[in-house]
Amino acid sequence: MVATPEKQQPSVNLESESGGDRVAVLLMGYGEVESYEDFANYNEQALNLLTAKFAPVPTWIYPPLAKLLAIFDLHEWSHQHGNFVSPHNHIFEHQRVGIEKNLQETWGDRIKVFKAFNFCAPYLPDQVIAEIKAEGFDKILIYPLLVVDSIFTSGIAVEQVNAALNHTADDGEHWLKGSRYIPSFFNEPAYIDIMAQMVEEKIAEELTETHLPSQIGIVLMNHGCPHKAKGFTSGITESEALYELVRAKLINKYPLISVGWLNHDTPLIEWTQPNAQLAAKNLIDLGAKAIVMMPIGFATENHETILDVDHIIHHLQHKHKDVTYVQMPCVNDRPEFLKMAADWANPQIEALLAETANAVNPSLASGGHSHDAHHHHHH
Repeated sequence: MVATPEKQQPSVNLESESGGDRVAVLLMGYGEVESYEDFANYNEQALNLLTAKFAPVPTWIYPPLAKLLAIFDLHEWSHQHGNFVSPHNHIFEHQRVGIEKNLQETWGDRIKVFKAFNFCAPYLPDQVIAEIKAEGFDKILIYPLLVVDSIFTSGIAVEQVNAALNHTADDGEHWLKGSRYIPSFFNEPAYIDIMAQMVEEKIAEELTETHLPSQIGIVLMNHGCPHKAKGFTSGITESEALYELVRAKLINKYPLISVGWLNHDTPLIEWTQPNAQLAAKNLIDLGAKAIVMMPIGFATENHETILDVDHIIHHLQHKHKDVTYVQMPCVNDRPEFLKMAADWANPQIEALLAETANAVNPSLASGGHSHDAHHHHHH
């Protein structure tokens, strides 16, 4: 266990007179299909939200393309992987429950944690925001949890929340009186520590007695990012920083470490390099006799961290039979992670509860060009 100094308890008095003030914490992940009939629908949502931002593909092609991809998915999940069902949704629910339990220890029932999935009904942001409104909440903390790459993937979460806020608006004053956002935890010391700690524990369990430290290769796997995303920042900066921070914790003991990006092999797109397979191969070329595959860019297990990594190891075993391969899990619902995830939310919740409700009336926005008072400074 990594010892962390006791966090100061937030100073808001639970019995304060603003007792009606409550915050809905909205954890956001991708969601994954649990029924194979949903593949095409899932793919179409993903194409619309994700691929549209970096692929030069006309929108009319999404429905047929989604159906085509569904055939590949079906082949991979059912035929190649014995009717695989992703554990993602199940783990995400455990994360939701654990984070809520930690938060309620501090805030009581002024906090409720909801989950929304980018691509999976019945937890689409539209559906969940309507539920939050119906339960009388007027403050929201938007908290993307699955991918640790910040701007791009989390931006999709904000995009969907914004659309949902438009759909749930009444005439006149908007029901939402306050909101906050947690962009990413790529540089949170507690997260960096637990990543390095998991790798060290795994090596101690499985490799220490049979392999020299300098011959243990570690691939720290990030969520793959496209280099050009129509001007959107795609999370590369945050992901590289995350990798460097975790690497710094391990490099003195284990010199063979590489970033490995879990890319989607999309034609015409330039993805972050080296991909996880190439990263492992490079370490083997440098003398690694064991390869540890550790996902640091995902907080929740999903088909990328399970199936994609499984395929990569399979390919590597084919070429390098004498190497030992260790596939590691994401942080998932480890109690210390759920505690730290709640700790990161505390300051934002405190701010939301402390600030005066702000009434916004969207119908008063002109949508025109707003001139500020500084225009007389232009020469």
